[in-house]
Amino acid sequence: MHDKKNNRLLIIFVAATLIIAGLYTFYQLNFDILYYQLPSRLNRVATMIIVGIAIALSTVIFQTITKNRILTPSIMGLDSVYLFIQTVIVFVAGARSPLITNDNVNYLVSMIGLVIFTVFVFKYLFKMTGNHVFLLLLIGIILGTFFSSLSTFMQMLINPDDFLVLQSSMFASFNAINEQLLWITGAIVLIMLLIVLKDFHSLDVITLGRDHAINLGVNYDRKVSQLLLIIAVLVSVSTALVGPIMFLGLLVVNLAHEVFKTYKHRYLLIGSSLIAVITLLVGQILTQYVFNQAVEISVIINLVGGVYFIILMLKESRR
Repeated sequence: MHDKKNNRLLIIFVAATLIIAGLYTFYQLNFDILYYQLPSRLNRVATMIIVGIAIALSTVIFQTITKNRILTPSIMGLDSVYLFIQTVIVFVAGARSPLITNDNVNYLVSMIGLVIFTVFVFKYLFKMTGNHVFLLLLIGIILGTFFSSLSTFMQMLINPDDFLVLQSSMFASFNAINEQLLWITGAIVLIMLLIVLKDFHSLDVITLGRDHAINLGVNYDRKVSQLLLIIAVLVSVSTALVGPIMFLGLLVVNLAHEVFKTYKHRYLLIGSSLIAVITLLVGQILTQYVFNQAVEISVIINLVGGVYFIILMLKESRR
């Protein structure tokens, strides 16, 4: 009975996603420049779908492993590391360096740097802290503050023209996405999605804890290592493509838990992805048509997500 209700909810979210995507694509479409405007909007919609799925999947898996609904990969300092990588490039090589001006090279450097950092933090700190949630959160905040402080220090030393170029990396943006990188990121996210969906039942078992998972035949340590690598790739490619959106994963995954009220990951993975895409579409509509591009989409999402994060922290502290 509960599964039938969740199946209906998934259908509703799919319909809502298609309707909102259609409204965004065709609203105020100028037929005189249709050949330019329509492909541009379709690219943005495709980008939001890819990024939404990547962030939702990585957050669901991460929270399953940590057994906590507060922690997300971004809160562990990943956004600060991305900005630190961009700042180091500008500080050392200058804003005219191919590492900045060439989208493909910048994407590759950012992705490799983020994957290395993510694997280190998630794999080794898990073992060091014994999966202690608040200790992990504290270390993540410290690392985030450390890299943010280093970035700020270097930004004070670079010249204003270089800083203006760097400033575009500070906020996530779905404007002027490199189409080649979009397809590369889409292919990577699709591969990761297929790997996760092929064996999503193991996530249901991992939710029970290490001992129960091993008793039920799951090679826990190997599976967690594989999942951490998937998280690293998903978060890295999405951040390298559009920039950091810190609180999106926290917001959409917790909303999915509230809506579907289930432990089954087939609903959480798909539901979170749909809610993430809807959130990005609505955020882009507000950015583009209400605020006339005066506010970046990441600012809107981080404002709502940040408030929700505080509410969750207060709830957790009362337990």
